[in-house]
Amino acid sequence: MMLFLSLISLLAAVVPALAQGDLTAAHNTSGLEGTWSTGSRNVVTGSGFANPKNRTFTYPKTTGMSFSFTDTGFFEVARYRFTGNGTDPHCITGVMNWSHGKYVLVDNGSMILHPFGDGFQQIQDPCAAESNFIEDYNNTELYVQWRVFEDLIDGPKLHLFQFDGAPLPPQFQVSTTPNMLPTQPLRNVTTAASLTAQNLIATNAGERVWSSVEIVSLVTSLATVGIATLLL
Repeated sequence: MMLFLSLISLLAAVVPALAQGDLTAAHNTSGLEGTWSTGSRNVVTGSGFANPKNRTFTYPKTTGMSFSFTDTGFFEVARYRFTGNGTDPHCITGVMNWSHGKYVLVDNGSMILHPFGDGFQQIQDPCAAESNFIEDYNNTELYVQWRVFEDLIDGPKLHLFQFDGAPLPPQFQVSTTPNMLPTQPLRNVTTAASLTAQNLIATNAGERVWSSVEIVSLVTSLATVGIATLLL
């Protein structure tokens, strides 16, 4: 019984630390403010990627993603990706995705992105009944951790960890000044953005929405795994 209580106490101490991550100065050599981009850095937020007024995109040379943040709580996200089809290699799905809004840095080290409601995405799938269409994209997104490291060659590097702890590709700072469209709704929309924790989802467009019950279940499962590990 004493061993069990000790393990519970240890888990209670460890889990918040894992949730918060290392947010010391050594791992956050710069703040979030600025524009960040992955890989070849051809995908960059701002007017060169999306035009919300007519819901159109300018296609970059390569795929990737870009996040921009102001020091006043605004964000913008641009994504361009392809998804393969294991059954039919000719059925490759392409997605262009854009949203912006306000972000919150939670005390436990996580980050929540709340969109304004005017986000949108274009999906191209040659094997689908509708091969090319545009739809609204206004999902609230949760990142359980964020960290900024100093790369010896490329400088500040941003790491974001999705709701399930899976890391996004690292992003390098392309500008200390955020390259963003105006930080306000840019078109009239009939569907309001989801701003509740019940609809927190992964960053990849098209993935499932997690309810509050499912999130609690996930956290409980992770806690169980942690206890099992301590018992080994």
